[in-house]
Amino acid sequence: MIFRSPIKFCRNCGTAVTYRVPDDGDTRERAVCPACNTIHYENPLNVVGTLPVLQDGRVLLCKRNIQPRLGRWTLPAGFMELAETTAAGAQRETDEEAGADIEMGRLFSVINVPQVGQVHFFYLAQLKSEHFYPGPETMEARLFTEAEIPWDEIAFRTVKVTLEHFFADRRTGQLEQPKVHCLDLL
Repeated sequence: MIFRSPIKFCRNCGTAVTYRVPDDGDTRERAVCPACNTIHYENPLNVVGTLPVLQDGRVLLCKRNIQPRLGRWTLPAGFMELAETTAAGAQRETDEEAGADIEMGRLFSVINVPQVGQVHFFYLAQLKSEHFYPGPETMEARLFTEAEIPWDEIAFRTVKVTLEHFFADRRTGQLEQPKVHCLDLL
């Protein structure tokens, strides 16, 4: 079940909406304005981020300074903004949260999280420096080897799964292959 507040008023005219199946052949219940007939679609939110890596294989994690999961470790990521690509959003989030100088790489993982209405996109990113300038959402930005990662303190399942796939690909020499890990977390 998705825990978003239902749409109550039309964005176009302000009239209270009703939830019903529209008359346009749709098969799902939607928020429909009885005054101007605007159909309001509710779509998943995109979370975009990076998996920043040094040449030696250490990865950059950020300790969250905000809820949810305050004090837990995560990859630099956040909600995609309008008028940006997934890659541009991932780079922006990495700058905002970690203040890391990176070179964007390929898309690494796409993880569907239908119960919260989100899709998470993580890109590989090459760190150009070991100096970080975390923003207000981050308590600490730090490099970790696989053995040093505080696995029990990872904030989100999507981050843990992405890290597990990264280290598995690195161990088996598959990291250079253009494979995107597509997963559903149910």
